[in-house]
Amino acid sequence: MRERADVVIIGGGVIGASIAFHLAQRGLTDVVIVERSALGAGSTGRSAGGVRQQFSTETNCRMSMLSVQKLRSFESDTGWDPGFQQVGYLFLLTTPQDWELFQRNVALQRGLGLEVDLTAAQAAKAMVPPLMVDDVLGAAFCSTDGHADPTNVCLGYAAVARELGVEVCSGVSVTGISLEAGAVTAVETSEGSIRTPCAVIAAGPWSGEVARCAGIEVPIQPYRRQLYYIERADSIRSTAPMVVDFASSMYFRPEGPGLLLGMTDRSEPSSFSTNTDDRFLAMLIDQAVRRVPVLEGVGFIRGWAGLYDVTPDANPILGPIPDVQGLIMASGFSGHGFMHAPATGQLIAEILVDGNARSIDVSAFSSERFRGEGITPERNVI
Repeated sequence: MRERADVVIIGGGVIGASIAFHLAQRGLTDVVIVERSALGAGSTGRSAGGVRQQFSTETNCRMSMLSVQKLRSFESDTGWDPGFQQVGYLFLLTTPQDWELFQRNVALQRGLGLEVDLTAAQAAKAMVPPLMVDDVLGAAFCSTDGHADPTNVCLGYAAVARELGVEVCSGVSVTGISLEAGAVTAVETSEGSIRTPCAVIAAGPWSGEVARCAGIEVPIQPYRRQLYYIERADSIRSTAPMVVDFASSMYFRPEGPGLLLGMTDRSEPSSFSTNTDDRFLAMLIDQAVRRVPVLEGVGFIRGWAGLYDVTPDANPILGPIPDVQGLIMASGFSGHGFMHAPATGQLIAEILVDGNARSIDVSAFSSERFRGEGITPERNVI
């Protein structure tokens, strides 16, 4: 492990790997990724892999649109197949409030150049015939949304970064961040100290704990999200879009010969638990069968859980921490980390190399927003 580096990235998930790749592309290769486990072994490897551009705020829409562009060119840029399938996202809306929200969202998205449509319930059913849509007031569909392979994207970014000179230290834990006169001077690890003027915290749900190493409190909390891989009914095509029953947050999409099925339990408290439980599974089955009756009785193959890194407004903390010179945050994506990873890598590289994020104005994601009263929450959260 190097004794010094220009930049130390804390976290070897898809966010950290993307940052390393984009820094290396810009010529900044004296970079070390410190990952306590293996690359992509945390939340990245447990992600559902969704990639959508349908958000309620302009900054998130722009982040997604840039990420989609970069995923389209990912194989030519890295030599790795991202598994990007643009089969679309279909949001089913069943309450007047949600229907009104999505009408506003679609107006915003179209204004940014995104091709997205509001459709009737029967048009949604035509896309996925087994859907029950008697209570659906309308739907929103974007054909350029889809899903990709989080592990391949993470490893692809990391492989190219390594080739360009970035060092990846797996199985190494961060134990501290040293400061002098309010500035980062070193990242302390289980394998020794790395002297550096810049530490980037990209540790996902563990980012709050890492920030405390520098004496900083950031409002990022871990929340469990459970996923199941189940058999796919023949009437659900392998090319079906990701379907989101927005009111319940239940979603499903084809994955190989089966389906990925998940949902958010909004009553669950913050924790680092990655166990699955039967109570949640029963609730998930109830919601899935209510919306897609043909799923009743299908076989459940396996289940797992990952962690969201959640902030109070469901937006990330992105960029420098004003209280500590050389401390950069790229965390708190609230379930959108994988889909925004390509854009995040480019933006953090711009901040470190050029002094500011040129591609997208991410000032709304500054940590300073939590000290005032002007936060704008992201409403399209699953």
